[in-house]
Amino acid sequence: MNTRVLLADDQMKIRSALRLLLEQESDFVVSGETADATGLLLAVAEKEPDLLLLDWELPGLPTAQLLRLLKYERPSLKIIAMSSHPEVEQQVINAGAHAFLSKSVTPEKVLAVIRSLE
Repeated sequence: MNTRVLLADDQMKIRSALRLLLEQESDFVVSGETADATGLLLAVAEKEPDLLLLDWELPGLPTAQLLRLLKYERPSLKIIAMSSHPEVEQQVINAGAHAFLSKSVTPEKVLAVIRSLE
């Protein structure tokens, strides 16, 4: 069974790069993309993803609050928070994300972290 992945980042080039990477893998399906917190909450309800790649600085709501809402709405959702600020990793984990990715890591590292949650 394919893992349904939702991409949430306000930078289109980040979403496009992630989509391109994941579409090359046979076990992932990108079920949607969103650029803000409101769109993310709607997409999670509509698309029912298995995995969320979440920009830690996503506009719309404080990310820690957004994580609480997501966990309430879809408890089985695996969340990987991404940031270009590696120093927020502990904050991300404390807020309830399952993993953290620096936006500067290699595509291989992105896939390794995603697969570690399957």
